[in-house]
Amino acid sequence: MTGSYPATRLRRTRASAWSRALHRQTVLTPADLIWPLFVTGGSGVEEPIGSLPGVSRWSVDLIAQRAKEAAALGIPCLALFPNTQPELRSEDGREALNPDNLMCRAIRAIKDACGESIGVLTDVALDPYTSHGQDGLVDQAGYVLNDATVEVLIGQSLNQAAAGADVIAPSDMMDGRIGAIRDALEDAGHANVQIMSYAAKYASAFYGPFRDAVGSRGLLKGDKKTYQMDPANSDEALREVELDLLEGADSVMVKPGLPYLDIILKVKETFGVPVFAYQVSGEYAMIEAAVAAGAGERDALVLETLTAFKRAGCSGVLTYHAAHAARLLNG
Repeated sequence: MTGSYPATRLRRTRASAWSRALHRQTVLTPADLIWPLFVTGGSGVEEPIGSLPGVSRWSVDLIAQRAKEAAALGIPCLALFPNTQPELRSEDGREALNPDNLMCRAIRAIKDACGESIGVLTDVALDPYTSHGQDGLVDQAGYVLNDATVEVLIGQSLNQAAAGADVIAPSDMMDGRIGAIRDALEDAGHANVQIMSYAAKYASAFYGPFRDAVGSRGLLKGDKKTYQMDPANSDEALREVELDLLEGADSVMVKPGLPYLDIILKVKETFGVPVFAYQVSGEYAMIEAAVAAGAGERDALVLETLTAFKRAGCSGVLTYHAAHAARLLNG
């Protein structure tokens, strides 16, 4: 309970910078950040992504340099996403099982460059590898097949774990894949490889720039509404999270971020487990568009939005602004 004015003046503790710092309830540090990076072929390659100003695809050798940069900034983990060459994409996404694919080469390069000073989180889904742009195998009618897809995801996960991945992050939203992947990792001797489940991934309008980055936008046939969640639903998100936790997920993710802060809060309050948010490509692009239009100042917008995720209950945030935010936080 608080007293009444003028004995109680809530502005007193806000009157100076030192006092605001002393009373700050939510603290953001570089250790709260995961930096998503896009991998492409070649050597010495940096390919700027038009719909993601300031974000590029990097060849494997330059990804290793980004990893060193992240470690120096205090960012504890990188998230990798491959831009698979068109000629390597297929209906069945078989390139996901290639032990020398872009993802696996990038994992090994980062581990060779940084050892255990930084974690590597790998996306598990077939959309970067399929010629149709869906996250799984499809039947003749274009419906994404659940159980057949899970079998491929198991192989993809084992492939990435063998290359040195620290965290497997299934983003496909197939039913039952967490338990199947966890069992396979245990059987293959990868007991310490974590699973961060994209447990509540919504069929969102905010993914467009990401699809440009991994080269799937022009390939996508149909939409992903039969497996990604309806933005109108919240109770269903709790059911998805509960199932994934029961199946062996170590942490869960809500995606996108800012439009779903209510889901983050509900998950944290209901289960008390590590919850991560993905500030997705469309959210990043909106901030950059606001900056370009003179509608806001980048540093303030970045730190305020990331603090909002922490305030809602996130253990950490995947954000393309990670390196920029870390520099700000490091002073």
